Amino acid sequence: MFYAGQAISLIGTWIQQIALSWLVYRMTGSAFMLGLVTFASQLPMLIFSPLAGAIADRHDRRRLLIGTECFAILQALALGLLTLSGMVEVWHLVALGFLYGSVMAFETSARQSLISQMVPAREDLPNAIALNSFLMNSGRLVGPSIAGVMLVFIAEGWCFLINAASFTAVIIAALAMRIAPRAAAPTHALLSGVAEAAGYAWRTPTIRVLLVTVGLISLTASPYPVLMPVFARDIFGGGAHTLGFLIGCAGLGAVIGTVFLATRTGMQQLPRLVGLTAAVAGLALIAIGVSRVYELTLLLMGCLGFGIIVTAASCNMMLQTIVEEDKRGRIISFYTMAFLGLAPFGGLASGLLASHAGARAAAIACGASCLVGALLLSSQVAAIRTELLKSLSRPIGT
Repeated sequence: MFYAGQAISLIGTWIQQIALSWLVYRMTGSAFMLGLVTFASQLPMLIFSPLAGAIADRHDRRRLLIGTECFAILQALALGLLTLSGMVEVWHLVALGFLYGSVMAFETSARQSLISQMVPAREDLPNAIALNSFLMNSGRLVGPSIAGVMLVFIAEGWCFLINAASFTAVIIAALAMRIAPRAAAPTHALLSGVAEAAGYAWRTPTIRVLLVTVGLISLTASPYPVLMPVFARDIFGGGAHTLGFLIGCAGLGAVIGTVFLATRTGMQQLPRLVGLTAAVAGLALIAIGVSRVYELTLLLMGCLGFGIIVTAASCNMMLQTIVEEDKRGRIISFYTMAFLGLAPFGGLASGLLASHAGARAAAIACGASCLVGALLLSSQVAAIRTELLKSLSRPIGT
């Protein structure tokens, strides 16, 4: 039921994201404005995720998930109606993007930490997380391709309304689910709970390194969608369907990566894998900046999606294995901050660099930064593996 609801909703979410990117670039023709709208929609992840994680540790995560989906419906409805009425302006897109990001900060912490309540054994948790990543990236594969075709025939506003309808699938599924209650929630104050979890993450070297790794990917590789409308229209001379295929190929690579992770039976090699896949993402982004051939760029987008998602999902798997249960929601919120909360700064920087030096130069610079960071982090492989093996011997509820 969880996967069915999420599958429908995620396709709608990606349809909205592609339509929004195309709308911004059609209205402004500015790579910087693409970065600004992305910045506004993802900045709340950095601001609100710690609070969202503390709330997820204290309250019923399923009810939190349902509540956030209701607010997401309202945001998509407002965006769709404004666009179809012809009244939409860029500041509307920035403001509604910030609202959407605020809702998703709370939704992500509730949804990610809810997974552990569905899984009876710790050794099954990494595969459940990998399957969840597969689901997320299947939406990334299907949604942009559908959006690219839809935008040829219908206005962007209809894409936003379709996304609003898709959120109801998550609500229906969540209401139908039967989940065993978890242990009594902590009674600490919200702010002190956030401070406690932050201290725990900082004092645990493995958690600290994994969060830094995710932050690196977020800042340097994940903002590639900001550059793709420029590649689609100005470099390859295409339209919305070209943008959909570029993003869709990254989604295909991500799906392949999550299938690869979901079929793995052990976690001992994940620390080394993270360093390798972060380097793959950096190299792919550099090559995208250099490529002059559209078909080659599609292949490289697949490599980029593979590198990003295998790195991020592997870090998520290891974090959820290592973390203590009573701090799960808060540590997952820090993961969300690193993966989604830092992305707006990468997107803003990419858009700014592209507006001055061009999209190709921006892609090369981001890829080179990712590659250097991956090489520096590879020295921590042994320490992460040691902590991981220690954690696997504990029951899942501890």
